[in-house]
Amino acid sequence: MKIKIREIIQDDLEDLLKLYEQLGPNPFVQVDEHILTVWNNILQNKDYHIVVAEVEGKIVSTCTCVIISNLTHNQRPYAVVENVVTDQNFRGKGYATSCLDFAKEIAIKNNCYKLMLMTGSKKETTLNFYRNAGYTDKTKTAFDQRV
Repeated sequence: MKIKIREIIQDDLEDLLKLYEQLGPNPFVQVDEHILTVWNNILQNKDYHIVVAEVEGKIVSTCTCVIISNLTHNQRPYAVVENVVTDQNFRGKGYATSCLDFAKEIAIKNNCYKLMLMTGSKKETTLNFYRNAGYTDKTKTAFDQRV
């Protein structure tokens, strides 16, 4: 199967939302005015990148890469990678790795000094996937606070 890695386009919203259902407890949301407002804000934000892997016209994997301006590290930005998911029927084929590689290229083009990624998974297979993609869990300790 031929894979195409690209950034999201306007018409991909519903396919993306269906894929996001596989992130965890994330039920499909109906496309309404609020969703469309958020969607359009994302599409218009030059620092917000949703990368997708497309196989035969179907979005099978994705990740988000957001570039954050920064006053430290010689004012070089950094990137945050989130929402990494592959359709359960397409896992283990390298699609998510290709999306992460594309996100890394975006970060490099934007002169980022680092990429950050957090996962809620404790599965060793998931952690090894991120390690194999070039991420390390040896340099930082991540915390989050839900509000």
